[in-house]
Amino acid sequence: MASAREMRIRIKSVKNISQVTRALQAVSASKVRKAIAALMGTRPYATKAWQVLTHIAVQPGRATLHPLLTQRETVKNTLVVVVSGDRGLAGAYNTNLIRFAFRKFANVVGSSTKYPTPVKFIAVGRKGRDLLLRRKLTVSADFSNLPAAPSFADVSAIGRMAVDEYLSGNVDEVYLVYTDFINMVKQEPVVKKLLPLEIDGGEGRVETFEQKNGAAAAYVYEPAERELLDEIIPRFTALQVYQSILESLASEHAARMVSMRNATDNAIDLVGALQLQYNKVRQQSITNDMLDIAGGAEALAQSAN
Repeated sequence: MASAREMRIRIKSVKNISQVTRALQAVSASKVRKAIAALMGTRPYATKAWQVLTHIAVQPGRATLHPLLTQRETVKNTLVVVVSGDRGLAGAYNTNLIRFAFRKFANVVGSSTKYPTPVKFIAVGRKGRDLLLRRKLTVSADFSNLPAAPSFADVSAIGRMAVDEYLSGNVDEVYLVYTDFINMVKQEPVVKKLLPLEIDGGEGRVETFEQKNGAAAAYVYEPAERELLDEIIPRFTALQVYQSILESLASEHAARMVSMRNATDNAIDLVGALQLQYNKVRQQSITNDMLDIAGGAEALAQSAN
C-alpha cells in the first residue's frame, strides 16, 4: 500500500487534472454555442441556393445539362473529402469518423470489404489526416489548421479542388464524409454524394418551392441559364463543404465538452476514492503510533517494578 505522502501527491495531481478538464469544458461550451450560431447562419443561404439550382435543373426546354450534373456511365476513380478535427481530447470523435469512412470506402490490402474503384482522400483536419495515413490510405491533399471560426473564403479552395478534379476527369465521383450535428449529446458520421450533384431528392433540411407547392413555374433567367449554372453549381458545391465543416466544428466542440465533463466527474470520483484510501492509511499510521506509545509505556512500567 502507498504511503500517506504518496497518496497526498496523487490526490493533488488528480485535483489539478480536474481543474484543467473543467476549464476545457467551459471553453468548449463557449465555442459550441458560437459554432451552432455560425451553422444556423448559413442555412438560409443554402436553402435559397438549393431552390434556385433545383428550379434551373427542372426547367423545360433546357438544352444540355451542366457537366457537374451529368452522371458518368463508368466510374473509374473516387474522391472522398473527410472532415475531421485538428485537436484531440474529444473522446472518440475523430476515431469514429475515420472508422466510418474506412467502412464505406475500404480499398486496402487485407480489408474484408473492397470499394469497387480506387479511392483517394482529401483530409480536412490534422487528426483525420494522421489516421488516414496510419491506415495506409491515399491522401492527395491536406487542409489542416483552419481558423477557429472559418469563413467561406477560408474553405472555398476545398470545393474548388473537388470541382477541378471532377471536371478534369481525374475522378468520376466525389463524396463528403463529416459528422452531422444533431444535438449536444448526439453527433453522427454521415456520407453525402457531392459530385455529380444530385437534385432529385432534395437536400435534407431544405424544402424547395416545388416540393412545397407541387408545381414548377417557368421562369426567365438573366443572364443565360448556362452562365448561371457555371456560377451557381461550383459555388453551391463549395457551400456544401463549408456547411459540413461548420457541422463538424459544432460536433467536435460538443463532443469535447461532453468528454471533458465526463473526465471532470471521473476525477472527482477518483479524488473521493483516493481521499478515503488516504484516510485509511493515515488512520492505520496513527493507530500504529498509538500502539507503539502504549507498548513503550507498558515496558517502562514493567521495568520500574
